[in-house]
Amino acid sequence: MSDSTADFLQTTRSSYDAIAKDYAARFPGGPPHPLDRQLISAFAELVTANGPAPVADLGSGPGNVTARLHDLGVPVFGVDISPAMVALAREAHPRLRFHVGSMTSLDLPDGTLGGILALYSTIHVPDDHLPTAFAEFRRTLAPGGHALLGFQSATEPDHLHMAERFGHEIDLDYYWRTPEQVAEALTGAGLERVATVVREPDGEETRARAFVLARRP
Repeated sequence: MSDSTADFLQTTRSSYDAIAKDYAARFPGGPPHPLDRQLISAFAELVTANGPAPVADLGSGPGNVTARLHDLGVPVFGVDISPAMVALAREAHPRLRFHVGSMTSLDLPDGTLGGILALYSTIHVPDDHLPTAFAEFRRTLAPGGHALLGFQSATEPDHLHMAERFGHEIDLDYYWRTPEQVAEALTGAGLERVATVVREPDGEETRARAFVLARRP
C-alpha cells in the first residue's frame, strides 16, 4: 500500500469516526426522496432475481440502507471504513452484519457477490484510486451481478475539501463527478452500464443526484 493510499484511507476513516454520532442523528433514516427509494427497491429486485448470493453495501454508515435492503428480502451486509460508523450500525441493527473495510481492497473472494450498493461513498475516493475500487467491484461480483452507485452529480469534475463538519475538525475530501465520468470508469473496469438516472436537487440539496447501474457480464 502506497503512502498516498494510506493517507486517503486514514483521513476518511478518522473524519467519519469524529462525526459518526452527529451524522447518524442528522440522517436517521434511509434516502428521503421517493425516487431514490424506488431505485433501491429496483436494485433489490434485480439482485434477488439473480440468485441467493450476498450483497455488499459499501460505505454503509449507520446501516439504514443496509436495513432497508434486508427488509426487501436481500441477503445484505454492510462495509464501512469507519469503525465508529460500524459500531453504530451494529447497535442500531443487531440482526445484520457489518464490518470495517475499504472498497479499494475488499476482503472477499472472487465472484461471490450478487450485488454491490455504493451510495455517496465513492465521492471520497480520489480519481487515481477509483479504477482500483471499480476493479474490486468487478472482481467480487458474480456474473450477472449488479452494482448501483449514487452520488452528487456535477456538470464537470470538481473537488471540495472540508476541515469542519457538525462542529468537529475533519480532513475530508469530496470528489464531484459527472454521470458519464463514473459510467466510463465502470466500463473501463469491465462492467456494463445498464442505466443512468439524474434528478434535480430537492429541498436543502444543492447538487443534482445521479445513479449509475452497472452489471458484470
